[in-house]
Amino acid sequence: MSRRTPKLPSWLPIDPYVMALIGTVALAAILPASGTAAQVAKGASTGAVALLFFLYGARLSTAETMEGLRHWRLHLTVLVCTFVAFPLLGLAAGGLVPYVLTPQLHSGLLFLCLVPSTIQSSIAFTSIARGNVSAAICAGSFSSIAGIFLTPLLASVLLGEEGGGFSADALLRIAVQLLLPFVAGQLLRRWIGGFLTRRKKILGRVDRGSILLVVYTAFSAGMVTGVWHQVTPARLGALLGVEALLLALMLTIGWYGAKRLGFGREDRVAIQFAGANKSLAAGLPMASVLFGAQASLAVLPLMLFHQMQLMVCAVIAKRRSRDLQEEHVTGAATTREPAVAG
Repeated sequence: MSRRTPKLPSWLPIDPYVMALIGTVALAAILPASGTAAQVAKGASTGAVALLFFLYGARLSTAETMEGLRHWRLHLTVLVCTFVAFPLLGLAAGGLVPYVLTPQLHSGLLFLCLVPSTIQSSIAFTSIARGNVSAAICAGSFSSIAGIFLTPLLASVLLGEEGGGFSADALLRIAVQLLLPFVAGQLLRRWIGGFLTRRKKILGRVDRGSILLVVYTAFSAGMVTGVWHQVTPARLGALLGVEALLLALMLTIGWYGAKRLGFGREDRVAIQFAGANKSLAAGLPMASVLFGAQASLAVLPLMLFHQMQLMVCAVIAKRRSRDLQEEHVTGAATTREPAVAG
């Protein structure tokens, strides 16, 4: 008899990128960059993030942007989810200090709630669920641009000195690293847009490689400064539980809130994913500017939430796609059913 290789359930998303992130954290724990190597890694990660946002700008069609502006109610709904609902839930989690979360972990959780929405994940999940992809592209892009200004401003108000405070220098550094490359990509899209479109796979590797480099730099700094000794396994488990609840609430608010506002199914899909996802690519460099030496501990909640949103949203997106297919099959069967004579 031949032995069949056991397979994991189809609903369980095994993303190689998640494994790569875990491997990067492990590498930083075993071989952290320090001294000159840390400076080189930091410079490389800064350049990598700038390249990442340049590519975002170059790939976003101006026509898609103008088309997306017509869905201003959708984009406003996503912005409210990202920069109003999320921060309010983050503030409410302050009641869990010090019984469930430490003050440091709560600061990181609150920072997570201030980070803009992600572009890639919102697009990918909306596409899988057969939602409004063009709206997801614009919603994620608008959120990222707004976050360059709103995230540090909200951090200064809600985190105070813990978030490094709001300063013109911090805003300038964030704008130079994120906004300026994005605008440059938009300006050069006319000449390089076609080239980038034909090389989506290579650019995807650049995107993910940039984030891995930033993760390695941040976690190396944490190892060198010894901040990980502040997090016990029990506190880490509690943080995961709180983040699971946070993600569940935002996914629910996005889906049913959009329904109450009168959005159609495709728009609701875009709102749910764009409103509940957070950008690791934007959050990590912002944290390094706002938190300085404490950035490694501050981004831990964002790192964990990012992995969680990938796995949970992958399951939901596949479910939404199957539900739509079943609706089409049922509708087609009903249409073909012969009428019964009375």
